[in-house]
Amino acid sequence: MRKGHPEPRVILPDPKYKSELVARFVNKIMREGKKTKAYKIFYTALELIAQKTNQNPLEIFQAAVNNAMPHLEVRPRRVGGATLQIPMEPHPERKLSLAMRWLIEAARKRSERTMAERLAGELIAASKNEGAAIKKRDEVHKMAEANKAFAHFRF
Repeated sequence: MRKGHPEPRVILPDPKYKSELVARFVNKIMREGKKTKAYKIFYTALELIAQKTNQNPLEIFQAAVNNAMPHLEVRPRRVGGATLQIPMEPHPERKLSLAMRWLIEAARKRSERTMAERLAGELIAASKNEGAAIKKRDEVHKMAEANKAFAHFRF
């Protein structure tokens, strides 16, 4: 018997900006439970953004996350022995999660010296609709577009 969906976890907002989005992002940056280090990386990245752009770094961060969110993705579905890729709109939670994951992965692959510099660079690029995270989103959109013919198999 199925028990339904688990209750969503309550994430406490971050201490500096009182934002739940920032706290979630920091949790994704964190490795091996080192949250203090993750916060230090994130806050340093925001300071670097403020220096480079002379704009509110939190607005640039939010713009970057919004730009990296996918509007469509493909999900596999078995239809008559064949596995088809069916384009679907992801759940809002998943959109946010994918956007944050892609931004952090793209930042880790950059060539700057420190993680804070990489993250700052990626966030600035994503806020301008550039960079590796946006490229990843566009690839996902292209895949969904290519499989548009199977859209009627949605469940």
